[in-house]
Amino acid sequence: MHRKHLGGGIYSSRRRVFVVERNGDASGDLRVSAAGASEVRAGLAAHLVRLWRYATVLSGARHVADDLVQATCLRAIERADQFIPGSRLDSWLFSILRSIWLNELRARHIREGGGFIDASEALVFDGAREIETNITAAQVLTAVGRLPEAQREAVLLVYAEGYTYDEAADIMGVPIGTVMSRLASARRAMSAMK
Repeated sequence: MHRKHLGGGIYSSRRRVFVVERNGDASGDLRVSAAGASEVRAGLAAHLVRLWRYATVLSGARHVADDLVQATCLRAIERADQFIPGSRLDSWLFSILRSIWLNELRARHIREGGGFIDASEALVFDGAREIETNITAAQVLTAVGRLPEAQREAVLLVYAEGYTYDEAADIMGVPIGTVMSRLASARRAMSAMK
């Protein structure tokens, strides 16, 4: 199995992230408090697919999504002491990922709307699904891909990930009314695409 070292005790192998604990000392290795660290480490793997899907929607590119998820894992482990045990780990991870993405946008001056992946590339055909379901999913993904980034993000968080409007607002860092408005605009735009 080929492994790529990402720094800070994180190793990657084809969308799988392995967390390797290191002994902390004055050398600058990972330092996390025991309070939230064990919950973060234990729950990280369970959320990788959802994080990658969210990163793909935000960035529109698989290779960028891989980098975003890796950076999210690293930051989550480095800042595990900031996680409140018993709270929703997935929301915390999504917030970290979004923050990294926004910082990346600012740093690279990426323009909205560039570099989207083809919806058919995002589907995984596993034989267990009906062909019609995949065709419908491809049509929905294509329609969602045509939406502005803010609307795509709201659609993914609420409809695909199942977050409440309030939770999506927290993740996106906007008021709940903004989430509702973006979803209404997305529904109108997708209806017009038929």
